[in-house]
Amino acid sequence: QVQLVESGGGLVQPGGSLTLSCVASGISFNLLNMAWYRKAPGKQREWVALVTPGSGTTSAASVKGRFTISRDNAKNTAYLHLNDMKPEDTGVYFCNAMQRISGENSWGQGTQVTVSS
Repeated sequence: QVQLVESGGGLVQPGGSLTLSCVASGISFNLLNMAWYRKAPGKQREWVALVTPGSGTTSAASVKGRFTISRDNAKNTAYLHLNDMKPEDTGVYFCNAMQRISGENSWGQGTQVTVSS
């Protein structure tokens, strides 16, 4: 069973920055693809970005060039760096871990991000 704990959400002004963190436990971090999703008010949850154990990354078109996903395998931690933030980035951000062998998914509890002046 993989446990995920997110942190780093908060209130930020448009154009500002935040860094979200997700600490994983319960399994070797190197066996996990790590991803971030978000759910805006009134919308379905959407995928934001993914990082593989070898730090290969992909991200959604809506955040490309503004958000960067990364990981520190020594700290069992994945990060989402949010830059040039917009009001439409407001939502609950969820960390996701997918086991590369079994395909099993685990989710964090979510952290609220609000972009407002």
